[in-house]
Formats: sequence, structure tokens, C-alpha cells
Amino acid sequence: MDITINTPALLFPAISLIMLAYTNRFLALASRVRALHTEYQQSDKKPTIHGQIRNLKYRLRLIKNMQALGVTSFICCIVCMYCIYLDKMTGAHALFGIAMLSFTASLVMSLLEIQLSTKALELELSDMEDLENPSLVNYIKSKF
Repeated sequence: MDITINTPALLFPAISLIMLAYTNRFLALASRVRALHTEYQQSDKKPTIHGQIRNLKYRLRLIKNMQALGVTSFICCIVCMYCIYLDKMTGAHALFGIAMLSFTASLVMSLLEIQLSTKALELELSDMEDLENPSLVNYIKSKF
């Protein structure tokens, strides 16, 4: 396969947008950590708070690694373009492959983090389980 200087440049908008999404996720988590820290200091140390703290720590590590892989992908694309400019196609192919793999790994970590965020919401709602049955069947019955 022959790649041109435009090929790695095609990833720039995708990587930029995903990095913006990762930054927004990080900022939302940072806000939640601060609120949870205040709640932890003022409460009687409920088990749900401990579960949330563990979940948030793991999710923060994931986001850090997602961002690192996104930056790695971006840098590899830039260096790949430079290799194409210098007509070093073997290096360009390798760097473009690394960029694609690191971008893919970043997206897989993002999917894992999304799964963990839903678990965190379930944990947050766990003390209200007796309020209403959230099954799909009951929801449909209530609408009709």
C-alpha cells in the first residue's frame, strides 16, 4: 500500500475531536472527585462512597492512558508525515501503523471507561433501588 502525506493527516481531526472528548470526561470526573471528597469528609463513610472512589480512581487511570495513546497517535502521524516528506516510506508505514494501533487502543479504553461509568451510575443509584423497578417491561407498561 502506498501512502501519501495526506493519509496520516486524515487522522488529525479524528484525534483532535477524541482528545477533546477525553478532556471533557476528565473534567467531569475531576468535578465528581472533588464533590465526592467533600461528601466523604462530611459523611459517615458509607460503603457506596468507597465503591465510587475505587471506580473513579480506575477511570482516571484509564482516561490518563486514553489521552497518552491519543497523543502518541498524533505524534506518530506528524513524524509519519515527515518521513513521507523525506521519502522514507518504510518508516512512514511503520509509524502510520503505530498511530492506527495506538488510536484503536485509545478507543477500546474509552469503551471500557464508558462501561465503568455506567457501573458508577448504578452504584450511585443502588441505595434507591427500592423506589421503583427499572425493568423495560414495567417502563413500557407504565407508558401504555
